[in-house]
Amino acid sequence: MEKETKLFIHNEVRALFCSLLIDEVRTKVQRLRSYGVNESEIEAIIFDEVALPKLVITEDYQIMLHYNKIEQVTMEPLLKSVYLLFLKHPEGIPIKCLPDYKEELMNIYGRLRPQGWTDRARKSIEDVTNPTMNSINEKCTKVNRIFKSLLPRGLESFCSISGNRGESKTIALPRKNVTWECDL
Repeated sequence: MEKETKLFIHNEVRALFCSLLIDEVRTKVQRLRSYGVNESEIEAIIFDEVALPKLVITEDYQIMLHYNKIEQVTMEPLLKSVYLLFLKHPEGIPIKCLPDYKEELMNIYGRLRPQGWTDRARKSIEDVTNPTMNSINEKCTKVNRIFKSLLPRGLESFCSISGNRGESKTIALPRKNVTWECDL
């Protein structure tokens, strides 16, 4: 009987301690939010970063996803250009500032499009870097769908381009999980 009582008390103390820790974590997460830390960054803190996917950008600009197995992430050149632009800027890019990144995006796109520039290609870059158009949001949505199809729920958000309206769009994946084998 005494052994059962001790086990019961041990389990009750453990449950109470866990409950207190959970309340403490909730309070700290709320504090992080109040300081402007976005949900993706909070998830990165909560999830074990060792389990996060890794990306390798090869010499020929292929995006290789390392998670459980190695997969090539297939994207059309404009989508890949947009993705690589955001990947290069861990601080994020505000949509209203996209015109400031037009030359950089053109440079990336030019490397991925060996057949050269066409009027249609130039127009696509114009549209993507125009903050008054929805083109950038459409491209981000397509990119995010690709990663959603390749990664388990919850992890796709680390490789997706995300950000609240009016805030910078970012890719939450820690840059230690990104290897660049090419020059961009």
